[in-house]
Amino acid sequence: MKPQRHILFFSSILLLASLACATLSGGSPPPAAETDAPSEGNPPATNVPAPTQPPTNPPAPTRTPAPTNIPVPVAQEFFTEEFEDDTYADQWYYFPFGPGSEDDKNLKIFQEGDGLTIDLGALDFYLYYLYEPKTYSDVKLTMVAENLGRNNNNVSLVCRLDYDNARWYEFSVESGGVWYLYAYDDGYHTLDNGGTTALKQGKETNEYGMTCEGSVITMYINGSELRSYTDRTYNLASGQVGFNISSLNVLPIIVNIKSFDIANP
Repeated sequence: MKPQRHILFFSSILLLASLACATLSGGSPPPAAETDAPSEGNPPATNVPAPTQPPTNPPAPTRTPAPTNIPVPVAQEFFTEEFEDDTYADQWYYFPFGPGSEDDKNLKIFQEGDGLTIDLGALDFYLYYLYEPKTYSDVKLTMVAENLGRNNNNVSLVCRLDYDNARWYEFSVESGGVWYLYAYDDGYHTLDNGGTTALKQGKETNEYGMTCEGSVITMYINGSELRSYTDRTYNLASGQVGFNISSLNVLPIIVNIKSFDIANP
């Protein structure tokens, strides 16, 4: 499925002028050298990668208006999306983000085999992919994704995304094993970070998990719990859920999303 065709399914939204002035000069650096220092509150781990700096603040997201007179399938609340055919496209939308988003001519999004393949085709390009029909307060997200490109990307889960006000929570994992928990609210704000050896590196398949329940956000990699964090600052209440694939400073960045599960926690 060509990305131009896919964009036609997205809902219209006004550009958030208040955030449009933010400009990026670059994306996240590659993962730093590994460190033996354990995260506070977690059991000691060897060869745990050290956190790098979070991305600077890109401009507000925009998306392309969808055409009218297109029938929309009945929306489900809790289900597993396996992206096996084009029927999913009516209920999902994406928006490009970051400095590389202005160069999206090489972006490719298509159904292939047993999942959805995303080939970013540009450096410093953050692509957010959201389930549109429902909003959620408490929710458990689980995504299985296979890396088909270079081992220098970010894969993220997103909950409580309020598109109109550009606010959300994001659990982001670098391919080297460094992870972040962000609140996006007029920019990325790091709530927590650390490193994990549970992530399989290279051209491997990993399972990413995130539970947003009340003010507590819990993060997982391949079934291993990383941390629970209690947010007392941003208090994002509800919103859409989805995922993000980001390139840093190398190409190609190609990821196949095999499944995305939305469940009641």
